[in-house]
Amino acid sequence: MDYLTPDIYGFEAFEKRVLERFASRADLFAAIGGDQAMNPNHPMMVEGRQFKPAAVLIPVIDRGGEATILLTQRTEHLSAHSGQVAFPGGKIDPGESPEEAALREAEEEVGLDSAQVDIIGTFGPYFSGSGYCISPVIGMVRGEPRLTLSEDEVAAAFEVPLGFLMDQKNHARESRLWEDKKVYYYVMPFADEAVEPPVERRIWGVTAGIIRMVQERLYGVAEADG
Repeated sequence: MDYLTPDIYGFEAFEKRVLERFASRADLFAAIGGDQAMNPNHPMMVEGRQFKPAAVLIPVIDRGGEATILLTQRTEHLSAHSGQVAFPGGKIDPGESPEEAALREAEEEVGLDSAQVDIIGTFGPYFSGSGYCISPVIGMVRGEPRLTLSEDEVAAAFEVPLGFLMDQKNHARESRLWEDKKVYYYVMPFADEAVEPPVERRIWGVTAGIIRMVQERLYGVAEADG
């Protein structure tokens, strides 16, 4: 089967694929991912480093059968990852599950009502060079989301077609120097035409790395493994 066939990127088709793959390949989806996948000797992945537990919600929205993913543009004044594109998410509080944290953060950041979200799967941890152990949680959004953005944290919220994000042709590799060492990461520039004038949303770093991990396990690696 050609995993780039657009039909498999519909809302119901995506939900079915996630449920089937999590049931049949639990080992694959629980596997560890992270920035080290592109950087085996990542300068910040030192042995014994303590990573802070965090969770992000990957909100999948039904647009007439088509599926989109909700992302945010962080405000410029934040102390960490300012101005970057991110999933709704944040640190896991004591006593919280990753799913609870992801839903809480989505409600706090963009006003997404947790009652509208069906959690259908949580990937294994993604370790970031910035020091977080991130649990990516997939949630299917039922009905029209009515968003209220946190002015302190979120400059904008926007949707990207699932088919765009799951197509490896849109995944570019870039690099930069960090302490004289070259660090690689994915970049997925997206032309957001829902605003006037249109703007380019630069999806990169950890957010792009998580998207790539989801793509490989749902449509790439998992498909090849049968």
